[in-house]
Amino acid sequence: MIILGISHGHDASASLIINGVIVADVAEERFTRVKHDASPPCMAISYCLKEANITSDQIDVIAIGGQYMPIGMERYFALSPEQEINIVALRPATAKARDLLQKKLSLNLPIYLNRFALSPECNFVTFEHHYCHAAAAFFTRGRRDECIVLTMDGIGEGTSVALWKGQENTINLISKWGQDASFGWFYGNVTEALGWQHGDGEGTTMGLAPYGNARVVGDRLNKFHPVFSEGKLVIPHNYGQASFVNDHGNYHWHFSDATEILKIVQECGPENVAARAQEILEDQVLRLVQHWANTLGIRRLACGGGIFMNVKLNQRIWHDASLEEHWVYPNPGDAGLAVGAALAAWHQLEGPTQTMKLEHLYYGPAYSNEEIRRILDERGLDYRELNEPSLKAAELLANNKIVGWFQGRMEAGPRALGNRSILMSANRAENKDTLNARVKFRQSFRPFCPAVLFEKKEDYLERCREEAFMITAFDVTSEKRGSIPAVVHIDGTLRPQTVRHETNARFHELIKAFGDLTGEYLVLSTSFNVRNEPIVCHPREAIKCFFDTGIDALIIGNFILEKSNTST
Repeated sequence: MIILGISHGHDASASLIINGVIVADVAEERFTRVKHDASPPCMAISYCLKEANITSDQIDVIAIGGQYMPIGMERYFALSPEQEINIVALRPATAKARDLLQKKLSLNLPIYLNRFALSPECNFVTFEHHYCHAAAAFFTRGRRDECIVLTMDGIGEGTSVALWKGQENTINLISKWGQDASFGWFYGNVTEALGWQHGDGEGTTMGLAPYGNARVVGDRLNKFHPVFSEGKLVIPHNYGQASFVNDHGNYHWHFSDATEILKIVQECGPENVAARAQEILEDQVLRLVQHWANTLGIRRLACGGGIFMNVKLNQRIWHDASLEEHWVYPNPGDAGLAVGAALAAWHQLEGPTQTMKLEHLYYGPAYSNEEIRRILDERGLDYRELNEPSLKAAELLANNKIVGWFQGRMEAGPRALGNRSILMSANRAENKDTLNARVKFRQSFRPFCPAVLFEKKEDYLERCREEAFMITAFDVTSEKRGSIPAVVHIDGTLRPQTVRHETNARFHELIKAFGDLTGEYLVLSTSFNVRNEPIVCHPREAIKCFFDTGIDALIIGNFILEKSNTST
């Protein structure tokens, strides 16, 4: 069975699952270069088909990450009359929506935008927004036993928080809450008040929080967020009417609360407001998790939705909720809805007897050495071919150079995980400031993350567990805190990727070689991009970033480009 998953909206994406196995998964932004692109994910769909070496008329099911088929999306498919009727049934049952659909169906695309041809047997199915978040989390954990599933975001189809119980092929709703329970909106409003984009800059707020003192703010933020107690919403919060600016499909949201919170920022200081907002988020979510784990008697938790991009929140849950299992789907925002919809369809339609364990996120495009060589030659660039790229990269890093590392299939999700990464030694404290100033062009307080050999993780991480996706923070061991200062945040934490040889051999070999040279089996690894741009996808984007920043060397496939002062 071939299932195409589609998410059309903020962080639009497409995924392809064949017989329950993820074959491809990518966000539209990686191709259009518009961060958080909300366009119909046509380029992402085309990539998925190409990766699987199939044509669109071989698709059995198209699974939509949302309760209703987005108006206008059907224009990109060549539909049979039966499929047109099927799509009408997937609309809200109002005459207005049906009339609008019929008008849309009658509109042809420009000649140069070819529709995806479908088999008459191909069916469209839809799944509610938060159910897709839940499916992405529950159906990738590699287990089928009872599990609590918690989904949280700003809002999706009227829901901001939802609690589920998953078992085998089913996910059943326990309770859900609407926008008056939204912690995504609360944290986003604080982010806007601090001067960053609601729906994009929340990670910056999280990075600033450890520099502040929540007690300076006290209870000043209390009237801006909902309150849960005993598993129930006891104090809802009225956020009022949102307004927004559409910036090339990327929505900048605004709520009146942000204006009021700005006054608190000016009074108390931005770092202290960030600290208090982080404290509120952690306390409220932890309270909800602990209540339902105790009430249901289930110590296993899977999490999905954009709230769980917050790695400090994930650490707090793991530390304080007394869980046996804690799994966070590593692409938890809306870009993960396509995988969630496709997995939901697979488990609902086929009822498989096994559930996949997500081992990696390398589901994006790859480029052969022949393709890369042609691109370099066409641009007239000076380069060398390497017999052992990992060893050369390790040598450069040991000499404190900044290395662009472009290998294999691009990562899905928000983190670079060793295939589209910028690397540097973590052994010098000043390297954090160097990267922020010379390469990323962002605030100096922003932390960087490490990639560490899986077999060496206990040397670096307190209360260690495998963390292959940089989705949970950990305290660094006292023995190593002074040895890797460039990746240790001010609060003594780091957000690691534990790297197994079997999932990324070349990156594993690089880190091991660096460790053999320096004694530290860990490197600083950040996404291959600059601030406010998507992670690079194509070699030409890696080359552009190399020449436009302070990166010393670019190792792209088996080739290396170096700037004149880089050689060791």
